[in-house]
Amino acid sequence: MRTRRRLEGRRLAALAADGFEKVELVVPLRALEAAGAEVDVVSLRRGRIRGVNLHMPASRVRVDRTIDDADPGDYDGLLLPGGFINPDLLRQSAPAREFVRAFVASDKPVATLCHGPWVLASAGLLDGRTLTSWPGIRDDLVNAGATWLDQELVRDGNLTTSRGPQDMAAFVPGMLDAFATTSPQPARAAPGRESDRQPEAPVGWAIAALRWSPRPSAAALAGIGLAAAAQRALHGPDGQAWWTRAAGRAG
Repeated sequence: MRTRRRLEGRRLAALAADGFEKVELVVPLRALEAAGAEVDVVSLRRGRIRGVNLHMPASRVRVDRTIDDADPGDYDGLLLPGGFINPDLLRQSAPAREFVRAFVASDKPVATLCHGPWVLASAGLLDGRTLTSWPGIRDDLVNAGATWLDQELVRDGNLTTSRGPQDMAAFVPGMLDAFATTSPQPARAAPGRESDRQPEAPVGWAIAALRWSPRPSAAALAGIGLAAAAQRALHGPDGQAWWTRAAGRAG
């Protein structure tokens, strides 16, 4: 019989960066903690990372460990939320790619949805695997060697995937089952099965949500411009921090 605290004693990592889809991190986090798991939010920087609701800024989440401080060996499983900005930042980070590879190499459970599988593709982990994702990245995953299925939940060995927020009701129980499993079934490609076809049109609810989103205020646009100018002044056009350039001149 399943108990509410069936993940008691499990320690999990949630790897996320700025631009994570809020519902895809916050809802799974609450479910994992309610099941008794200890979850560390691991990110590329310290402090609090910014979530989004589609493209609109949302609340922030506190980072427990940076990617440089976190040891995959300390964790029993990995959660990779989506959002199109968050995984795009993570996939460009060599330490993040190596962090994810360590979980797969140890056959620890990995749960991801939406654009999260982008990170797995960039880490070279999808050849021969079967999964799902946000439909818009289907071709990227197929080109990385995966079989892509248009289903709300796909389990393949230690990998659990869903298409996006619309599948949260299926993803959360599937994720909990995956993290409660001590010996996942071996990964296997769907025998003789090709990937499902590309969608005929973009996801309708996402288009509608973007269409009716409010315009950003002048203050918000000015803030973005000031932040970009400050970043450029801090790091310079070559991306090198001003104190590094100064040290070089002093030497």
